[in-house]
Amino acid sequence: MGRQVERAEKPYGDRVVVVDKSAWERAHHPHVREEWTAAMLGRQMALSSATKLEILYSARSSEDFDRLAAALDELRHAPLDEGVARTARGAMRALARRASHRIPIADYLVAASAQERSLDVLHYDHHFDLLAEVLTFDSVWLAPPGTL
Repeated sequence: MGRQVERAEKPYGDRVVVVDKSAWERAHHPHVREEWTAAMLGRQMALSSATKLEILYSARSSEDFDRLAAALDELRHAPLDEGVARTARGAMRALARRASHRIPIADYLVAASAQERSLDVLHYDHHFDLLAEVLTFDSVWLAPPGTL
């Protein structure tokens, strides 16, 4: 039991993960809520601007938008810049050679942002397994595929 508590206190060890929207949307699930909360409180999570925009798009009112934006601003930031865009293009090129490049642009940007900062990606989306084959980041599933 002590091991579970230790894991909940620092779910991703000493690393920081860039969070994808696919993980963000499932954070409330009872199977991951405790670890998610511990990682948030331990400042182990970062968001790219692409993910922030995806999350803010779901706001249902201006008040909801402002509340959500304030909460997102509390998290670490994994900025998007020309280096990230160049890395995303390189990944897209590599996957196009394999005819498996039809991945949402935001996923390319999240993965490239993680690589540029030597971080990993927390997600619930098979696209990141593909991206991890052509970029240098660890693909970290929020929970095993198909369980949430």
